[in-house]
Order: sequence, then structure tokens, then C-alpha cells
Amino acid sequence: MAKKAMEKRFKLILGSQSMARKQILAEMGYDFTIVTADIDEKAIRKEKPEDLVVAIAEAKANEIILKFGGESQFAQDSQPTLLITADTVVVYKGVIREKPTSKEEAREFIKGYSGSHGGVVGSVLVRNLKTGVRRGGWDKAEVYFHEIPEQVIDDLIDDAITFKVAGGLMLEHPLISPFIDSVVGGVDTVMGLPKELTENFINDVL
Repeated sequence: MAKKAMEKRFKLILGSQSMARKQILAEMGYDFTIVTADIDEKAIRKEKPEDLVVAIAEAKANEIILKFGGESQFAQDSQPTLLITADTVVVYKGVIREKPTSKEEAREFIKGYSGSHGGVVGSVLVRNLKTGVRRGGWDKAEVYFHEIPEQVIDDLIDDAITFKVAGGLMLEHPLISPFIDSVVGGVDTVMGLPKELTENFINDVL
């Protein structure tokens, strides 16, 4: 079924202010509105990165639903509203990296990737707010880097966007993209929204 035809069957909310996630969902052919969650991600702790990203995506969804006054607000709607939330972390040498909180931490993160590699774990949760049906899961990718010059690292640290992305790693950043050797797995997973999972989950909850 064509996506434009499917869109008439449901409304779509993206629970994220990430530019990359907005871009990916638009590339997938969907129209959507944005509602963001105000949660303390640092308060959610899990040992495994897969469990962490799923738990944070669920917490984002729950907070957004509370903003609307609960799922009961959608029960009588003629068409379902689907809510998409997601989260991403970087895993470097077995250690989970979230958004850097200082210039020192950002430098440590980026220098570590130079001539090396980092794993990315990304979750997506799709929830049908009319029926309560939900599907969630995660995907992985690995990013390999060439040597990153010190000046480039300095410039990245001076860019505020570095502190808004997991592990200080923004694949599509014009400063970092020339130094990416290869990506094993989905580029969309690294950017924050695994396309195949998202598409499958949208279909599953309808």
C-alpha cells in the first residue's frame, strides 16, 4: 500500500527534536508532527546498551503520553495516532557513551574514535495510542574512522551540536564525515532512527 494512502489511515507523532530523526522519517515518506519529551535520561541506568536505549525510548513515550492526558484521550478517535520514540548510545571499548557533558569529555570521546571504531546501538518504539498496541526493538552498527586531526577535534568541540548527540558522534557532520572509513550496519541506525525497524513496527501496530 502506498504511504500516502496509509497516512490517511493514521496520524504520526515523532517524539524527538533530533534533526537527523526528522530527516530520516521525512525520507521514508511520512508526514508527522513533533512532540518532545522532557525526561532526565541520566536517571535511567541499565548495564546493557540495548536495554538502556529501549528503556529511554519507553520513558520518552510515557512522558509524551502524560502530556496528552493519557492514552484514553485517543480511544475514541476515528483514526489511530502512532507515536515514535527512539534513543541512541555509542559503545566504545565496552563502555556506554551518551551525550558528552563537558569539552574535556567530548575531546576524550572524539580522540578515542581517531584511527579506531565505535559501536552504535539505536532503539525505536512505535505505539498506537488508540489501541495501546506497541512494538519496540533495537539495531546495531559499527563506525570505523581514519585518523582525525587535532584541529578537526578542536573545531568539533567548539560546535554545540557535538554535545547534543550520543558519544559526540554525528556521522553526517561535515567536519567528521571525511574521516569515516566505513560503516558496518545501517547509516540510519547511526543517525538515530533505524528505517527498517521503524517501517516494520508502524505496520505491526496498525
